[in-house]
Amino acid sequence: MNNELGMGKQKIGSLLWTFSLPAIVGMLVNALYNIIDRIFVGRGVGSLAIAATTVAFPIMLILMAFSMLIGIGATALISIRLGERKKEEAEKIIGNALTMLIILPLIVSVIYLFFSDPILVLFGASPEVLPYARDFTHIIMLGSVLGSLGMGMNNFIRAEGNPKLAMITQLAGTFVNVLLNYIFIFKMGFGIKGSALATIAGQMVTTILVLSYFFSGRSLVKIRLRNMKPQMAILTSIVAIGFAPFAMQLANSLQNMILNKSLFAYGGDMALSAVGIIMSVSMLLLMPVVGVSQGAQPIIGYNYGAKQYIRVKETLQKAGIAGTGISIVGFIVIYLWPTQIVGLFSNNDVALTKMTADAMLVYFALCPVIGFQIIGSSYFQAVGKAIPSIILSLSRQVLLFIPLLLILPNFWGIDGIWRTAPIADGLAVLLTAILIYFEMKSINRRQYEIEGKKSDQIAEDHFTGADDALLGKPSSN
Repeated sequence: MNNELGMGKQKIGSLLWTFSLPAIVGMLVNALYNIIDRIFVGRGVGSLAIAATTVAFPIMLILMAFSMLIGIGATALISIRLGERKKEEAEKIIGNALTMLIILPLIVSVIYLFFSDPILVLFGASPEVLPYARDFTHIIMLGSVLGSLGMGMNNFIRAEGNPKLAMITQLAGTFVNVLLNYIFIFKMGFGIKGSALATIAGQMVTTILVLSYFFSGRSLVKIRLRNMKPQMAILTSIVAIGFAPFAMQLANSLQNMILNKSLFAYGGDMALSAVGIIMSVSMLLLMPVVGVSQGAQPIIGYNYGAKQYIRVKETLQKAGIAGTGISIVGFIVIYLWPTQIVGLFSNNDVALTKMTADAMLVYFALCPVIGFQIIGSSYFQAVGKAIPSIILSLSRQVLLFIPLLLILPNFWGIDGIWRTAPIADGLAVLLTAILIYFEMKSINRRQYEIEGKKSDQIAEDHFTGADDALLGKPSSN
């Protein structure tokens, strides 16, 4: 009740900060796993190792997609059942979800291990990169269940209203990943295998902390063995809700696969290493904006449902300003210090540094407007408008980026690949602006109707009171 009153009455700025900060930290922590791996292998092993992690990334995205399919779908259902005071049903959901968070990554890993080399080649590995990609990805896939449980069940902690604990478990895993990357690569000489082992160790720490929370008796929802037997009705509901983010991650994996293949065709292994660095910078830049959008969603959704459209518009406006501000700061940093940024990943590789720094200036040319596109897309999710939400969510990655990626290199070579991003960004922002414009017109019309009804009611009450006074009747007010 207090949370509801807060979302309906509290100042939008403080609400947005309260809801966004844990989400921003969580998104940055998830991004740091991949970024840390690339920094350490780039400086401790070399550019071919960066290319190997770039090849592995879309495969890791597939694992993440299945974690989100179950994790996000189950989280929504758990929250609903707790709101309905149906704790036993919530426990059945978490039990079924836990089972699937174990089974699905195991299935994906077994398929990978049977066909590892063809899969790695499909995702862009050259003969020179293949041994590094094999060493890294094999270990990641062998520990896939740890990553799935840690990521998926972290959502369940948030569903219970404990975002700070979820944030702490993620931060602990990231700290272990950083520490062990340094030890395994620079002190023990494990090479790229050391980075993969550090990643798995960090995920194991997060998973242990999450499971200890649920098995220690501190959690509101308990994990019980009898609830871990899969029930088709529950699994169908979980998949239905989690399918949209699942599809988005698969689309992201497809995009990265095509990008890797195109870059290798036009620029070889060095181009593959360059895009690995660019993707890391992009994740570090965009994850805070995604965190703001996640923080704004419940505020927008609640006030939209309550028909408090002024607060809806204010939340969208302030979230848009925050997201754009983050994008502008990132743009300035990239354009002032591109060589220094690339230097974090490369150990004095002059050719790689020049290629990546030059490519970044093109790739992030429209970075300042990306924040608006992300916030605008999340707005339609918040108000439950599925069609515009799906269109905007897929617009940059699937509807625009992939076709442009297949077309532009035919005219501009590798420069066409780098130019794909700003062109897709510009078109996606234009599409978002058009849909938001018409949505705001609809919102304004609804607000006008509500204010008109209030004015009519006040006038009616006024005249009713005046008539009663003339007739000598006591006022109803």
